[in-house]
Amino acid sequence: MRPQGYYPRPDPNHSPIEGPFGTLPPLIVVLALVMAGIEAVLSLGATGLVGGPQAVGWRIGAIKGYGFSAAVLDRLALRWDWGLASRLLSYPFVHLSLTHALFAVALLLALGKFVGEVLHPVALGLLLAATTITGAIAFGVFTSTNYPLAGAYPAVYGLIGGFTYLMWLQLGRAGSNRLAAFRLIGVLLALQLVFGLMFGADPAWVADAAGFVTGLVLSPLLAPGGARGFLARMRTR
Repeated sequence: MRPQGYYPRPDPNHSPIEGPFGTLPPLIVVLALVMAGIEAVLSLGATGLVGGPQAVGWRIGAIKGYGFSAAVLDRLALRWDWGLASRLLSYPFVHLSLTHALFAVALLLALGKFVGEVLHPVALGLLLAATTITGAIAFGVFTSTNYPLAGAYPAVYGLIGGFTYLMWLQLGRAGSNRLAAFRLIGVLLALQLVFGLMFGADPAWVADAAGFVTGLVLSPLLAPGGARGFLARMRTR
């Protein structure tokens, strides 16, 4: 009999990919490659190496065309438009700078590997999509600035939510303090606070926080065993 809270590794038919980060879910690899490819084009365009002089403005144009903002949510509330609605899922693929993109892709690969070893590929995709969408909606609802939301960080924080839940289970099985599962998010929030004091608050933290909460809430339902397993674990407490 498997111990309570035990989650098997993915089925071999899910075809994990061996790479520099170890065994990676194909979905994570594809997303990382697309983000890296887009960033490569935008960065090269900014240097003038490709696209000519007009390429210098490619990043600004991409953020305006695919980023999210409170104004976009306001327009959607007045009248639904599929083109604008697509920004709920397009903004993670455009980043504000090369450094912004590098950190996002690195975190996506590292956390995607850990969480993807437990979640079914479909569940992993649902987690990423849900955290991306809720991050954008929270940003639109709770911020009034025209500052654009861009980058994969709400989805990354969603993976941190999944990571936190899985660590919470592991620590519980080991008889350790489960609060240690929140160490990673605690460190990241502390860093955001420090950078906010030094350079000014970034309103994107609202989307990041929404992504984390969504990932933490959905993980018990998306993990193997789903809602039934979660309820069974709660009854034994």
